[in-house]
Amino acid sequence: MVLRTMGALLVIEAIFMGLATAMSWWYHDPDVGAFLTSVAITLVCGLICLAAGANASSRMGEREGYVIVACVWLVFSIFGLLPYYLSGQISTITDAWFETMSGFTTTGATILNDVECLTHGALFWRSLTQWLGGCGIIVLSIAILPIFGLNGMQLYAAEVTGVQYEKISPRIKDTSKHIWLTYLLLTIIEAWLLSLEGMSGFDSICHSLTTVATGGFSTKNASIAYFQNPAIHYTIAIVMLLSSINFATIVLMARGRFRKIAQDEEAKWFISAIIAVTLLLTIGLMGRHWFTLYGQFTVDGGQLTMLNIFTSLEKSFRTAFFTTVATMTSTGFAIADYTRWASLLWVTVFFMMFTGGSSGSTAGGIKWVRIAIFFKSGIAEFKRRIHPNAVVPVKMNGRPITQQTTNNVMAFMVFYIMIVVVSTLVFCTLGVDFDESIGASVSAMGNIGPSLGHYGPDGTYASFPAIGKWIMTFVMLIGRLEIFTVLLLFSRILWKK
Repeated sequence: MVLRTMGALLVIEAIFMGLATAMSWWYHDPDVGAFLTSVAITLVCGLICLAAGANASSRMGEREGYVIVACVWLVFSIFGLLPYYLSGQISTITDAWFETMSGFTTTGATILNDVECLTHGALFWRSLTQWLGGCGIIVLSIAILPIFGLNGMQLYAAEVTGVQYEKISPRIKDTSKHIWLTYLLLTIIEAWLLSLEGMSGFDSICHSLTTVATGGFSTKNASIAYFQNPAIHYTIAIVMLLSSINFATIVLMARGRFRKIAQDEEAKWFISAIIAVTLLLTIGLMGRHWFTLYGQFTVDGGQLTMLNIFTSLEKSFRTAFFTTVATMTSTGFAIADYTRWASLLWVTVFFMMFTGGSSGSTAGGIKWVRIAIFFKSGIAEFKRRIHPNAVVPVKMNGRPITQQTTNNVMAFMVFYIMIVVVSTLVFCTLGVDFDESIGASVSAMGNIGPSLGHYGPDGTYASFPAIGKWIMTFVMLIGRLEIFTVLLLFSRILWKK
């Protein structure tokens, strides 16, 4: 049954790979043959798996769901690297695997020093891998799996991991359809807006795919900084923000239930944090710009005008807002290199890498529902210390949180920090500097992409140790599937009958 499901998913991957092949053909790229070969290999393997599981049961348990969800990212990446490797655009399996896994997990870390040298087909496939991974390969395909006689409930529960997941409709198939259609509509709207704002049709499509997925792959070496247009910056920032709110909430808002966002306590924490950090960064950057402007006008003998002040303030706010949203949503786009800012500012950005967006969104990180429960549990514990006999429940959205949920959050936080610490020590052992090691660990675990030092917004992971790249992709997978789905595979309990 697992083979049958994987076969169905590989057929879906082959179809999307065919879209990239069509793009390559349209632009007369030299890698059309490599794409056609990749599609053929993927499709044949998918059909073989379908045939092997033709007589399998269609009933799926939790164990099968966890195995499929954990393995689908690995299998998709194995076949997804074929276009890069067969075309010779990425010369080694290690680098092709890194780029592909970074795409499907929506991490956005790259080993390519010159992204712009890729063909249109390869650039489109990079963006498409993030779009597929962002929506959730499983959630995207649940509406299609019944064609193969498979039920997707256990896949949905295993893929949409976290504190809670919400069904918009009683039927899981309808829920996934609503999420997928909202995801698709948001992608189309952003591509249309970016094209109106001066971005080419190809670039607008690729960037809309990676923005909605909060992935961060760009068609330009300078990322979004290449486009010197404030309207493009604000559009991408707003879509990143929307994509990091629970998609169930977005669907309900689209139905006219606008109070849903006001009632969502996690969204309040998330948006409040973005406002606070944006203000802090704006003040810091404004001080830097003001000092530069003042020095220039003093030397030139001119005067500071309101226009100069407003322009500086707008640029500082835009840079601060974009960087805050790109970091907290784990997208990783950049219009400035935050590693060159004052220590207080880039350290603030670094700590925001831990947070992430809302649960049920495409964003990575710890998620704000867990952060909220963590802090509320701490406050409740203080109250219990003062009043030992008092009943102090922890509530979210006005409803008490069960002890099991609290334990889940605490366990998740412990595992999250442990994995960051262990991977940091491993990277240090491989000869990577400490600040770059911890930056790479946090970036991979939060599916962010850029980190610190040579691996910041202006750098790539091309020089990262080969063994470190394989370890980093494993950390990306753990972060994307929120720890437990992957770690359960190494548990005896899962494999016992």
